[in-house]
Amino acid sequence: MTSNIQQEASRCLKEEARAILELIPQLGDGFDRAVNLIYDCRGRLIVTGVGKSGHCGAKIAATLASTGTPSFYVNPLDAYHGDLGMFTPDDVVLAISYSGNTDELLRFIPLLLKRNIPIIGMTGNASSLLAKYSACILNIRVEREADPLNLVPTASTTCTMALGDALACALMKKRQFTPDDFAAYHPGGNLGKRLLARVKDYMVDSNLPVVSPATRVSDTIIEISKTKQGIAVAIDNGKVVGVVTDGDVRRAMKDRREEFFDLTVSEIMSRNPKTIAETAMLPEAAKLMRKHNIHSLVVMNADNRFVGIIDAFSCL
Repeated sequence: MTSNIQQEASRCLKEEARAILELIPQLGDGFDRAVNLIYDCRGRLIVTGVGKSGHCGAKIAATLASTGTPSFYVNPLDAYHGDLGMFTPDDVVLAISYSGNTDELLRFIPLLLKRNIPIIGMTGNASSLLAKYSACILNIRVEREADPLNLVPTASTTCTMALGDALACALMKKRQFTPDDFAAYHPGGNLGKRLLARVKDYMVDSNLPVVSPATRVSDTIIEISKTKQGIAVAIDNGKVVGVVTDGDVRRAMKDRREEFFDLTVSEIMSRNPKTIAETAMLPEAAKLMRKHNIHSLVVMNADNRFVGIIDAFSCL
């Protein structure tokens, strides 16, 4: 039986999920204008907001910055004490306030308008002062908050974050942002390292499972078991002529049970296997495996000689 605690958690999650879905019909032309304003911006996108809106804004700025949009977060209160000097007429401001009437934010707006800096207002109140002075509006209105009292910013902050992610995704699409671009913005992270890595950095290159076309299938099982890739490479006269996977062996055992132990590699191997150069980038290997729905690639060196195996898990 589901506990009362879990029931309340489930209700909260459903409320927030519903609120996000209800953002979709609210997108409108304002979303298009916001994306185009940011895309055409010659300066930086400056995200601002107070309290929980500010916390959401900091995350939105970080997501946008990591996906090709130069952006950072500024607290409106700090702008009054020197940070306004960072703003230029080439910038665009994303101002976040659910009520649209947050005093600290509103006192900040005339300073932006005086500098002819366009404002994108993210608010739940289309009749607010923030909406009035914004070049375009991103509507984050929710029917109710997700907390039991309908008082705590929960569904509204979730929608704020979600709409920020939607902005980032739309801009990535518009910029034709690639995995290589992402890696360039994340050189220190594990994902960035993998996106910039080459196949030779992650391939298996020792104790390789090698068989000849004449090797019995029963003996090939031992070779396949040498590594975790589930594959053996068939080589004839120094050239790769095929591969045998653990799936090939299972199918042979099932379909040709009577003659299984007399079968040779040449009878069940996949000819013309997919290969990749050891100098290729790791994402290229992953893309090739997805395209052909396979889990391993044969790795070749510059002399077109077999030097290793790369599998899908190594590309994660």
